Amino acid sequence: MPIIHLEKIGLSGIVTEKMIEDEIVKNPSILGLGDLVLIERQRTQPTNGRLDLLLQDPDSKRRYEIEIQLGNTDESHIIRTIEYWDTERKRYQQYDHCAVIIAENITARFFNVINLFNGFVPLIAIKMEARKVGDDIDLSFTKVLEENVPGTNEEERNIEITDRNYWITKKGSKETVEVVDSLLEIINEFSPGYKLNYTKFYIGLMKDDQINNFIQFIPRRNRVSEVDIKLPFSEEIQKSIEEKNLIYLDYDSVYSKVYRLKLPKNDIEKNKEFIKQLFVKAYENSR
Repeated sequence: MPIIHLEKIGLSGIVTEKMIEDEIVKNPSILGLGDLVLIERQRTQPTNGRLDLLLQDPDSKRRYEIEIQLGNTDESHIIRTIEYWDTERKRYQQYDHCAVIIAENITARFFNVINLFNGFVPLIAIKMEARKVGDDIDLSFTKVLEENVPGTNEEERNIEITDRNYWITKKGSKETVEVVDSLLEIINEFSPGYKLNYTKFYIGLMKDDQINNFIQFIPRRNRVSEVDIKLPFSEEIQKSIEEKNLIYLDYDSVYSKVYRLKLPKNDIEKNKEFIKQLFVKAYENSR
């Protein structure tokens, strides 16, 4: 079964934020935050602004203050989202609250600004992408920043910096991070300029200050790195992975749409060209 490359398109000038709101309201689960229900849309704020969406988990009663932005995130959008979150949590203290930013492009500058808040704001960032399917538009949503739960003063004194050394000493090992280096070299063979972006939960990819996690890495301590390859499911790919005797974990068909593999160093050396083909397909699918 051949893989169909769907054309990635920009949303500005094609759809409006209201249209995106409509899609989320019809099916809030597309955000990957659980089975949420709508409390209110365009909720008036004391500052005269309007919160795009207020959603709630019916079981935990947790509320999500959601702002949508076409194009790149910017400082004003971040501040506005946090301001609305702060207003709602003060007015309705019986609920737990989380701020959510949805944007087409989540830049490296966004992550730098978020770091200034030092983990005191529970914030989730979701990247929104659109692809043309015939005359229709297919929207997908991917979490690129997980919530950083506010800590106590004691925890603040023990905050860990998430960088290369963090992954070598805390999560993986020198050997498994070097495996990730070798996989990055494969990516830069067909698309030069990519660098590793170290987060608390995975190592992603960045190029020209733009996040593009068509591949994600999770180095482990046992000489193996887990690799997530973002591709639509294909029986042909599945069969090829099995024929190469690669360590196949699963395919996430619900949220991430990724193949999960374990890649020890010797498997990479034996199957470099095949792995490169998968990476190229994932890269082309992300464009």
